[in-house]
Amino acid sequence: MNGEEIKSTLKKYNLQSWSKQRNIDPIPVEKADGIYFLDYDGNRYTDMSAQLVNMNLGFGNKKIGDAIKEQVDKFCFVGPSYGAESRAKLAKKIIELMPDNMGKVFFTNAGAESNENAVKMARMFTGKSKVFSRYRSYHGSSFGAGNLTGEPRRYALEPGIPGFVKFFDPYVYREAIEFESEEAATKYYLAKLREQILYEGPDSVAAIVMETITGSNGVIIPPKGYLKGVRALCDEFNILIICDEVMTGWGRTGKMFAFENFDVKPDIVTFAKGVTCGYVQLGGVVVSKEIAAYFDDNLLSCGLTYSGHPLACAAGVACVNYYEEANILENVNKVGKVLGEKLEEFKEKYKCVGDVRYIGLFSAIEFVKDKKSKEPMVPYGKDPDGIMGKIIGMLKERKFMTYSHENMVLIAPPLIITEEQLVEELAKVDEVLKIIDEKFI
Repeated sequence: MNGEEIKSTLKKYNLQSWSKQRNIDPIPVEKADGIYFLDYDGNRYTDMSAQLVNMNLGFGNKKIGDAIKEQVDKFCFVGPSYGAESRAKLAKKIIELMPDNMGKVFFTNAGAESNENAVKMARMFTGKSKVFSRYRSYHGSSFGAGNLTGEPRRYALEPGIPGFVKFFDPYVYREAIEFESEEAATKYYLAKLREQILYEGPDSVAAIVMETITGSNGVIIPPKGYLKGVRALCDEFNILIICDEVMTGWGRTGKMFAFENFDVKPDIVTFAKGVTCGYVQLGGVVVSKEIAAYFDDNLLSCGLTYSGHPLACAAGVACVNYYEEANILENVNKVGKVLGEKLEEFKEKYKCVGDVRYIGLFSAIEFVKDKKSKEPMVPYGKDPDGIMGKIIGMLKERKFMTYSHENMVLIAPPLIITEEQLVEELAKVDEVLKIIDEKFI
């Protein structure tokens, strides 16, 4: 097929996620390498969101590809109850990267499945039913993970499943209170969370689930002491803490996992995305030694045909090895520093930029109509005039490819990006911000 044939065939036969189908306009991709991909007309685009914040090592990584080919030559699949070398190696590697309280991993196919199975395990282990998660969260769109999700993508699943309780994020920028310090904000948010736990009945709460750093909903970084405070609340009331590392795991924040930035040991960790960088789909749930021991004598009522798929695990072993061999974390911290400095410049320079948030190579620009009032560029859950779509369109015209959510644009490139490449791409953002100030403010 040529590019137009691919596009027309997709529009005729394929349902594309999160889209009104009449308006879709997929770019047919012919080639891809590193942080770039090319369409059939030879136009080169820069992937500044690592696709869906999953292609941490970019396109065309030969070591991952070769590992998949080697596994294909052995066998492509055996069921979860059989022994596969790639499955064994990856499980061991993951546990070795985790804190010393973690015990075993259950493999899934994606982040949503990881979060669903984490909730099931928490309920089985604790014998309790309620699960807390935050309003500005996305944990997947399957029925269970979609009920765990707090943002508007949960609406299609409602009325929802009983037992899923929402609480507010520590979203300091949007809080009506002017806090004197991060510690003061932490004290406030922890007090409200503790109050809500008491109102719901601590004896009924199995787990608190959080994206360690809120992802698509704004890269909301918790204030100082917040995660440790949540850990303390969980210990006080015998509640499990589940860190959703689907987006933030595997080097995205400058640590292998985001919770390492906050000196916290979770009870359960969910992951996906960067474990294979999309080369083959894979996710997983890591549980503490205590939870793992519980299932020695109690039935683990979780099962998936493709749990620990040999091809996916082969990709995962190669991927995790590459993070270490190529010193990816060092690059994230070096280039991430430049990203943060440039974003702060944009915040100072442009009226439309209300706030910027960043850690490692994970960042968001929050757009406002007015810096003083902080009125968002578009209302929550709506974009009646298509303003954010226009902003993404202007970036796309410059071959800067990313996505928006609410009044935010995410910048989360592959972790292999160089400083020179980053500066070149951020110059395009600079151009677009100038136009926004002139046309939308």
